[in-house]
Amino acid sequence: MIEMKNVSKWYGSFQVLNECSTNIEKGEVVVVCGPSGSGKSTLIKTINALEPIQQGEIWVNGVGVHDPKTNLPKLRSQVGMVFQHFELFPHLTVTENLTIAQMKVLGRNDTDAKAHGLKYLERVGLLAHRDKFPGQLSGGQQQRVALGRALVAQARVCLMDEPLSNLDAQLRQEMRHELRELQQRLGLTVVGFVRGESLNVYAHHRRVQTV
Repeated sequence: MIEMKNVSKWYGSFQVLNECSTNIEKGEVVVVCGPSGSGKSTLIKTINALEPIQQGEIWVNGVGVHDPKTNLPKLRSQVGMVFQHFELFPHLTVTENLTIAQMKVLGRNDTDAKAHGLKYLERVGLLAHRDKFPGQLSGGQQQRVALGRALVAQARVCLMDEPLSNLDAQLRQEMRHELRELQQRLGLTVVGFVRGESLNVYAHHRRVQTV
């Protein structure tokens, strides 16, 4: 499903990624771990071309991510992503944050998009906050909105940058169960990027690389 071969990236003269290679199978749950500043966030963004690379190749479901001929909007519609800093639209309500991409990218109408959005808001325990704006939520609540947004499109791949770090122990366990259930039911490929000290949260998943 995801293949990376000798991926390297520089910011000026500073090399962030050094010949990273791995192969992640369809339906697999894996973890990439490393300390803060080790390049995890950069690496996750290269998988759907939010960050360019200077060397190497990346394929998602057989499609070359950095091939100039690749239809990136179509590819990204198959890849859900939870950013470390959430990247929610501050001027949109919680519900609108979960519906806008469904309408713009997937072509769902307003009614269907809202129905899907509310369903996933309920799953992450935020249905009561559906009309609030991100700035009115706690950090943990914003993270749950980001998780819901990544899951609502039912993408084939879900990339998660520190997805459970701001949640309390009970909610973290609930979200792990929810993610695992969705992963098994949909055959979802899940890649989590975490700090080394957070690895125990993902103890039952395959650790593929320390960056």
